Amino acid sequence: MEIPVFTVDAFTNLPFKGNPAAVCLLLHELQDDMYQNIAAEMNLSETAFIIRLNSKDDFNSENVNSTVVFETLSGELYVRQQGESIVMDFPLNKPTPVGLNEFKDIVKAAVGDQPVQEVCLCAITKMLMVRLADSCDRSVLTSLQPDPAVLLRVDTGGRVRGLLVTSIGDPGCQPGYDFYSRNFFPWFGVPEDPVTGSAHTVLAGYWSEKLGKKKMLAYQCSSRGGELELELQDDGRLNIAGQAVTVLQGILTV
Repeated sequence: MEIPVFTVDAFTNLPFKGNPAAVCLLLHELQDDMYQNIAAEMNLSETAFIIRLNSKDDFNSENVNSTVVFETLSGELYVRQQGESIVMDFPLNKPTPVGLNEFKDIVKAAVGDQPVQEVCLCAITKMLMVRLADSCDRSVLTSLQPDPAVLLRVDTGGRVRGLLVTSIGDPGCQPGYDFYSRNFFPWFGVPEDPVTGSAHTVLAGYWSEKLGKKKMLAYQCSSRGGELELELQDDGRLNIAGQAVTVLQGILTV
């Protein structure tokens, strides 16, 4: 079986930046273990599979349906193209403030002695969000070097599966980022994710309330870096938009 496969760098307009993901085009569904084997072979944080549901559909023809629906562990994800950007429709996950000492060990492992303004937890996604004090500029965030092994040793009672470290942006400087973040998922074998759409469902819920804004521009300060346009919808969902660049195209033979 031959499967067309693409590697796409998302949330960027430059090759080798943003979040690399594999996209596989399928004529029919596969066995569950085959999906896992292909994802492992691609060795990227994300691998998406697009399946032809109608035998008359042709991947080479213009798509008359502007929305593609992906089934994910977080529910259905709606994706559409808008100009030069890809827009993803996510659920909005607002975090809840917790005491600064409740997760002090993991906070210490993440940011060391840097001042912390607030700590929040999103119970749905099990993401712990640490907001650095506003006296910390972007260079403080980018200089952090949390040890994945240390994070894994911290006993959180299973309540934490992802760590988001964030700081306020500088809208007065071009391009005017509202906030910055770095996101760590050693619990899933990903020491640091380059750019994380799902994490911004939590970050957007938090910063929207703090900044009083429904539209925001965010930058994830990983070594690859990525830019996300965020817009909270009246139905309680979140649109995340970004550009993407195809850097590889080939055939996977299985």
